[in-house]
This record gives sequence, structure tokens and C-alpha cells, in this order.
Amino acid sequence: MFPNNKVCDVSIDIPPQGNSECFDDDGRPRRSGTLWTASAHITTAVIGSGVLSLAWAIAQLGWIAGPVVILLFSWVTYYTSTLLSDCYRNNDPDTGKRNYTYMDAVKSNLGGAKVKICGVVQYLNLVGSAIGYTIAASISMMAIKRSNCFHKSGGKDPCHINSNPYMIAFGIMQIVLSQIPNFDQLWWLSIVAAVMSFTYSTIGLGLGIAKVAETRTIMGSMTGISIGSVTETQKMWRRFQALGNIAFAYSFSLILLEIQDTIRSPPSEAKTMKKATIISVAVSTVFYMLCGCMGYAAFGDLAPGNLLTGFGFYNPYWLLDIANVAIVVHLVGGYQVFCQPFFAFVEKAAAEKYPDSNFITREIRVRVPCFCHCNINLFRSVWRTAFVIVATLISMLLPFFNDVVGILGALGFWPLTIYFPIEMYIEQKRIRKWSKRWICLQILSVVCLIITISSAAGSIAGVILDLKSFKPFKTSY
Repeated sequence: MFPNNKVCDVSIDIPPQGNSECFDDDGRPRRSGTLWTASAHITTAVIGSGVLSLAWAIAQLGWIAGPVVILLFSWVTYYTSTLLSDCYRNNDPDTGKRNYTYMDAVKSNLGGAKVKICGVVQYLNLVGSAIGYTIAASISMMAIKRSNCFHKSGGKDPCHINSNPYMIAFGIMQIVLSQIPNFDQLWWLSIVAAVMSFTYSTIGLGLGIAKVAETRTIMGSMTGISIGSVTETQKMWRRFQALGNIAFAYSFSLILLEIQDTIRSPPSEAKTMKKATIISVAVSTVFYMLCGCMGYAAFGDLAPGNLLTGFGFYNPYWLLDIANVAIVVHLVGGYQVFCQPFFAFVEKAAAEKYPDSNFITREIRVRVPCFCHCNINLFRSVWRTAFVIVATLISMLLPFFNDVVGILGALGFWPLTIYFPIEMYIEQKRIRKWSKRWICLQILSVVCLIITISSAAGSIAGVILDLKSFKPFKTSY
């Protein structure tokens, strides 16, 4: 449905058109995204599995540094996201040439080898997010099974479960959903996922408050986990890893321009995106502070790596089941929000290289009962299925939630959230070198680079430690 209630029958075979009721200024079918659909996409990307590790992250940093770091990350993410949203169009925010993807923006503003570097980092992060979401979803599915097992046995049965069947089940769901051809068609899935994220975050918060009320004690310390529970070296690495966990909780810049490309105009896409960003980041930060702080207050040094699956809570088991079902549903949607840009990139590159291949370019219309019809592309079906299978296998080989989350946060935070947005903004706005603003932006970039290197080192150290006791496809939890 388009303006003036006009229905537009748009086919992919129609050549680019001029600006009209059915087409945008770039000749593509008119975009229909709004402030609220953009906010839903961002919220789905932001309030993901990362919120579940924040109690653990604050436990490593303590009552002072933990909340301060979360607030700093939220401000930096919002600020650099506003810089990035200005790069959606070149020069003029209303009529400039559109950059449909993050890589398009880097190519237009920076060019050269930086485009390839950006592509490698961005798509590695998208692939990594698929792996992280698979691990998190399997942990929640296992938690449902274990909570019911604990309830039936009265806590006598250790209820050890192998994660592999649950990862495979999640992978099968993603194979089906990955056949959705376009990112713009995912708005409904993002809204459902956003609702689920608020559901499990609220349950986690409520259980934390209930735990504090029950014990009448606020756990934790000003400096974080105490020496004795861990060694000094382990505490240092864990603090670094905690920075990566918090960075991952705010990682959505890598798909910001893809989300912005779904927004209709006027007003300009940048104005709508900035409003959507501040709404989403503000709401996310409130939830992060509440969930992270209440989880730490409830468990102190013993705060689990995953608040709802680490079994800091046992009862009411049915409420835990609802929370973990909500997590799984959210991660199903979040997986697609992160992977669709990568799918589109590969399929576009293949179509450009082999334009005459029917296997790659041909759309087969298939009638589906109750759904009228859908378009099937053989290359899309085969390659997306193969991607999900590979991501699932890697998840089965490295099922370490906190470590993987930390690595993903470190991998994407500085280059995609900080460096490229700042450099593109400087280039587009022609900010003079060594000016006051240029110096401030560079200082911000260098500080965040140091944080990224530290968090990556801590997370890698965690993976190495976990691998010493892990046997692929055999270890149960």
C-alpha cells in the first residue's frame, strides 16, 4: 500500500522509473519503512543475546565501572550512528545519491583498499553473529529442558544435556526463514522479535528484583569479582572480555544503512533514522542497566554468564520457560536481521558475475496453499541453506557463549561502529585536518581502538582456556 491508497503492482522486470507514487527517486519501488519499523529493526539487533551477559560483565567490572562503561558505550554508539546515518546519501540529505549498504557508503566516501577491508570486517561480523545467535538459542532451548528436569527431580538430577541437537533444530528453522528473499519483507519478524526481547528482559529484571527482595541483600562490590574467586591474571582477562560483551550488546552499526534504506521519505531518511536510533538506544540502555545491575545485585561474583540460562534462578520454572522461549523467538528474528544483508551481498555479486546463468538469476513462481504464491531462486535456496549449515557446524565446535560474544563485540566495535563512520563523516563534511573537531574525533577513535584490542585479547584468552576442557560434539552441560 502506497500514498493516497494507491496499490502498485511492481515487478522485478520493470526497468527503473522516475520518482512517482510507486517509485522513489532512484527508480526502485517506493520504500514503506517508518520511524517505528526502523526502531523495531534496531531494537531487534541491539537487545539481543548480549543483554543476557551484562550481569556477568558488570560482575567483572564492579558497581562503579560497570554502569559507567554501559553508559559510555551507549553514548558512543548513538553518536557515531548519527554520523553514519548522514552518509546514507552523498552531499545532499534529500536528493544525494543513495548508499544502499555500508560498503556502498565506504566506497563513495573513502574508496580504495578501505572498501575491501570494510567488506571483510562487516561480513565476518555478520557471519559471527549467526554463530553467536545459534549458540545463544541452543543454550535457551537446553535451559527449558533443564528447568523442567530440575523441577521433576527436585534438583537431584544434574540434568546434563548435549547442545548439538538444539543447534541443529535452530539451524533447520533458519534454513526455512532464510528463503525470505528481501530485508524489507522482514518488518513483521523484527516487530515480533522486538516484543520478545522486551519480554525476556523484563522477566530477567523481575527475577533479579525478586531475588534481592528475598535475600534482602545487594551483592557485589565496587571493584568487581574478588581475587580468590579468580586469579589476578584471570580477573584482568575477564575485565577485558567484559568490555567485548558490552560492545556486542550495542552492535548494530554494521546494518544501520541497510535498515535506513527501508525508510520512506520525506522527511529525509537521515532525520528518521536519527530519531529511531535515539529511541532504540535509550530504551535498550535502560533495559541493559536494569537487567545488568539487578542481576549483579542478586548474585554478585556468582552472576552467571547467561542470566536466564546459567541457573542462578530455578523457580518459578514456568516463568523461566516463557523467558527462554521468548529468547529463542527473538534470536530467530535477530539471526535474519543480521544475515539478510550478507545474503543480499553474495547474491548481488553472483548475479553481476554470471548475469546469463539461469541457476543464479531465474525466479520460479510457485503457488503455495494459503500464501497465494512465492518466488523461488535455486541459487538463493542452495547457498543460503549451505551458509546456515556451516554456521551451525562452527557453533557446535565452539559453543562458548561469553567468549564468542566478546570476540564478536571486539571484532565489529572499532572498525564498524567507530572508525569508518568517523572517517566517512570527516570526508563528507570536509572537516579540516588538525581542526578542533578533527582532533576530537581522532581521539575518540584511538581510545575505542585500545578498548577493542583489549577486549579481543581477553575473549581469545577465554576461548583458549575453555578449549582445554572441551571435547567437540561430546561435552554436555
